[in-house]
Amino acid sequence: MRIAVALLVLACGARWARASDGRTIYQSNCAACHGADGRGGPSLEASVPVQPPDFTDCKFATPEPDADWLATTHLGGNARGFDRRMPAFGVVLRDDEIRAAVEYMRRFCTDRSWPRGELNLARPFFTEKAFPEDEAVIQESASRSELTSELFYERRFGARWQVELIAPVIYSEQMTGGWAGGIGDLAFAVKRVLYASLDTGSIVSAAAEVVTPTGRADRGFGGGTMVFEGTMMAAQLLPHRAFVQAQVGGGVAYDRAFPDEVFARVALGAPVVPVRFGRTFSPMVEVIAARELDSGAATEVDVAPELQITLSTRQHVRALVGVQVPVTERSRDTAGLVYVLWDIADGGLLEGW
Repeated sequence: MRIAVALLVLACGARWARASDGRTIYQSNCAACHGADGRGGPSLEASVPVQPPDFTDCKFATPEPDADWLATTHLGGNARGFDRRMPAFGVVLRDDEIRAAVEYMRRFCTDRSWPRGELNLARPFFTEKAFPEDEAVIQESASRSELTSELFYERRFGARWQVELIAPVIYSEQMTGGWAGGIGDLAFAVKRVLYASLDTGSIVSAAAEVVTPTGRADRGFGGGTMVFEGTMMAAQLLPHRAFVQAQVGGGVAYDRAFPDEVFARVALGAPVVPVRFGRTFSPMVEVIAARELDSGAATEVDVAPELQITLSTRQHVRALVGVQVPVTERSRDTAGLVYVLWDIADGGLLEGW
């Protein structure tokens, strides 16, 4: 097996390097296929007809953490559902050499305004992420009296912008008896990263959202008025790979007969990888608080333990399960939480399995 892998790499013109310098390792082992400048497009002497990615394209090179690059380099393209002709360098290079080469490859993106993938953390159910995404999420919340399905479509523009569409469908028990379903209030949002630093492990973003009254308020499918929301999101990396994500904001109703609202959400979690370069499990716990700005209104506080799991080999399709438990106003229902997330930028929904 090792001989076969070595022959494939040699076919790309690779020459093994035993050095700690990332540039030397890259030029000796990777440049024949990925280009000396990292732009891809095999060199004339390469015998394997592949079209490698362009490492200078920051949109490609920044969203994923080092762990994904290391997995593909160690185990080969098949380890993350990419082209199996990418060889496994873990059989010929030491861990420190591979890490040095990956660090060098990531410097081909020279625009530091693009947040790095280490700040792209697991998505909680309620707390919005500060990292800009290209993804689609189908999210389900079910209690004794209501089932809510939401489609989130997020599209990234440039280094720090994101637009988002939220389309809910609600099926709930009616006051008059029986159950009914319908479209909820459609929402549109724009997010902008204000600060991102890999050195400090921090990212901060702001977002503006418009909630339109498309759902029938008389059936409990909508709020009955247009709402303008403003939020701030932040995330911080912690020791031992843990992280904390937070979101604060408020909504102002267009119809002054409806109360305004403020909210705060915090999620604490840590990724766990039981098998090196294998499936990632991200246990999290969220605390959610909201209060209407009306005299006598109570603050509603919930806690939500959750677990996100990567499903695909490429880890671009993920699922979350959890439960939302009321802490105050205990008469409110406990709800089950589920979502399926597809990171569109990493490939098709059926790719990379």
